[in-house]
Amino acid sequence: SLNSLNHDMTLPEFKFIWYMEYSHRMWGRAVGLAYLLPAAYFWHRGCLSPPLKGRVLALCALVCFQGLLGWYMVKSGLEEKPDSYDIPRVSQYRLAAHLGSALVLYSASLWTGLSLLLPQHKLPETKQLLRLRQYAHGTTALIFLTALSGAFVAGLDAGLVYNSFPKMGERWIPDDLLAFSPVLRNIFENPTTVQFDHRILGIASITAVTALYFFSRKIPLPRRTRMAVTSLLAVACMQ
Repeated sequence: SLNSLNHDMTLPEFKFIWYMEYSHRMWGRAVGLAYLLPAAYFWHRGCLSPPLKGRVLALCALVCFQGLLGWYMVKSGLEEKPDSYDIPRVSQYRLAAHLGSALVLYSASLWTGLSLLLPQHKLPETKQLLRLRQYAHGTTALIFLTALSGAFVAGLDAGLVYNSFPKMGERWIPDDLLAFSPVLRNIFENPTTVQFDHRILGIASITAVTALYFFSRKIPLPRRTRMAVTSLLAVACMQ
């Protein structure tokens, strides 16, 4: 099926795709070594406290799990599907899992690194600060969900269905939004619904980040925290 679908592909075009995949795998293995070797060294030298040992073990396990997920994802794109003439592609579910795992790994690594490099601010636990922290966690979850929905867009080529904004074609809500049965299938397998959800989540995310920024301006915060919130808003607008 690959041969019949891509019969006009030239050797340089194939090499470009092959080297992209090869580079991604080699980079992933280099990241794994950059985690595991220093972790083993510092563990052996007794540089890690008991709580940090647990965190390092969890991060190393997540690195290995991330590689396993990548293999599991690619495997789904190489499986022959009987009676299917669709373009071979990886499972959007496995793609979302691979991306989600990478985001968790990156966030946990950054959080661990910053907690070791920078002293934690001792701020009075006011109601406003507690609300800001809760709202920041909620915004984080929303951004994470938006990124995962982007993996479904990529996995289904859903970005090619409609290329107009803010409307989808001539309508605000497309006709085939709930074309699949049962209804729940549309959220994960209908390209129109997947693109629609990603748009809604994206708008909700930048709205939440903007609200977080303005809410943070009302609270006396350290300079480092203000810079972080301002940077978040700038990156969200750029995105």
